[in-house]
Amino acid sequence: MKLLHLIPDDVNVPFLKFRNLFYIASLVMVLASAGLFITKGLNFGIDFRGGILVEIKTNGPADINALRDDLNSLDLGDVSIQEFGAADDVLIQLQRQDGDEEAQMAALAAVTDILGEDVTIRRTELVGPKVGDELKEAGFYSVAISLLLIMVYIWFRFEWQFAVASVLALLHDVVITIGFFVITGVQFDLATLAAVLTVAGYSINDTVVVFDRIRENMRKFRKMEIPDLLDLSINSTLTRTTMTSLTTLLALIALFIFGGEAIRGFTMALIFGIVIGTYSSICVASPLLVVLRLKRKLPEGEEEGQEAKA
Repeated sequence: MKLLHLIPDDVNVPFLKFRNLFYIASLVMVLASAGLFITKGLNFGIDFRGGILVEIKTNGPADINALRDDLNSLDLGDVSIQEFGAADDVLIQLQRQDGDEEAQMAALAAVTDILGEDVTIRRTELVGPKVGDELKEAGFYSVAISLLLIMVYIWFRFEWQFAVASVLALLHDVVITIGFFVITGVQFDLATLAAVLTVAGYSINDTVVVFDRIRENMRKFRKMEIPDLLDLSINSTLTRTTMTSLTTLLALIALFIFGGEAIRGFTMALIFGIVIGTYSSICVASPLLVVLRLKRKLPEGEEEGQEAKA
């Protein structure tokens, strides 16, 4: 049985030859993402900024424009209305009102009254600013701790150069993915934060596969220069990397199209993050080993340049 190969087995792309271009492209994307995050910021969802959320079911397709006019007449501040997976399922989000919990309950009551009896209220949520701030802090720590533990694991399994390169590549993926959310204005909530962490896990899995092949080839080809050895290792895992990414993307695209509004932000983050993660595993993590001056550790009594015995 012949397996499908999108990339020939004897492919030999000189990735390391273009490493400076990859460095420049990645640096531009990271700086642009960081700059946009600082100047524009994320479109935080109700999980992080606090507010009122109401999900309703209407009799027949909802008239979004009429709903928006009715809710704007209440003068409750920013109002966001969107279909939630079906034409008769609508998600309403209101900014947090000035005052205590009683003010939020009064706003919720006003919304319920103006919607009338023709709609079914499926759920309501009230999120205070303190809870939102705590979730932001917890989200930051979850990302930071994940990166730290990944670095410790890679350091333990490989060498320190591999650990540093993998964490730099992961930071690259996380920052650029966040930049994607800033540019698109897609709401950033707990689900999309989970997607960012998922992207980090997926990316490090790809990177470890390449690193493992590099370590194997370092023992096998003792005369080969490090840049050539890195190219060999990347090319030998290229089919596996691209096939894994492609099959994952096909599933995610199906979820994005048919999964509805509830998981759209999550799937968008995963689709973009997997593309960036695949790029970083091939074009960023491995070339960084040259910058970090990766060297072989030869067994005691073995001379430099001596080939490993078969």
